[in-house]
Amino acid sequence: MYQFFVEPSQITEKRVTITGSDVNHIKNVLRMKVGEELSVSNGIDGKEYRCAVASFEEEAVICELRFIKEDGVELPCPITLYQGLPKADKMELIIQKAVELGAVKIVPVAMKRCVVKLDNKKAKAKQQRWQAIAEAAAKQSKRGLIPQVTSVMSFQDAAREAAKADVPLLPYEMAEDISYTRELIGAIQSGQSISVMIGPEGGFDEGEIEAAMEMGMKKVTLGKRILRTETAGMTMLSILMYELEDR
Repeated sequence: MYQFFVEPSQITEKRVTITGSDVNHIKNVLRMKVGEELSVSNGIDGKEYRCAVASFEEEAVICELRFIKEDGVELPCPITLYQGLPKADKMELIIQKAVELGAVKIVPVAMKRCVVKLDNKKAKAKQQRWQAIAEAAAKQSKRGLIPQVTSVMSFQDAAREAAKADVPLLPYEMAEDISYTRELIGAIQSGQSISVMIGPEGGFDEGEIEAAMEMGMKKVTLGKRILRTETAGMTMLSILMYELEDR
């Protein structure tokens, strides 16, 4: 079943109105017909609104609201991924997979060992591109909301924000004691906020680790192997998804 996002104002007691670029997609790409079912989310409450196409207008698709599925697909804990800027197009893959794995926000972070340096103009264009990728991934994975991709943050600002989460996780290749990591993740309660900070290709600078720990971040290990930056975030999010799914 196809998934679409609309503004809350486009959902009424008996009807849902789909507008924008999705209209052309429904009409001319999917070639949906009157009576076919689709799923709609407002991107806020996590609910799934099951609808059927009722009619086509020039700039809108009118749908009949059939029922609301209250128990959405979102994890019981909001997870924010703070990702050190990687090279090339790796960030696009990271965003796509982070959305599929349940993150509600992705924050690109400029760290000391990042190779990529973005000026304001490039950073804004990248953010728009990344947000579009997040929306596409949310549709594909039938998320109840569209995760936000923020503008690029400095390490200090990102670490300060990440440390405010109830469970601030800092996967680090030099961290040991996997039993502590298991204990920390196992103790997470439903509703707690989680932050995950991942370093770039060159890893964290030692000064960044010290600063993050002083702010309250908790070092954890992902095992004995060294993971690429695009693998580390997916691994941490996969572990969290498995642990939290039905809590």
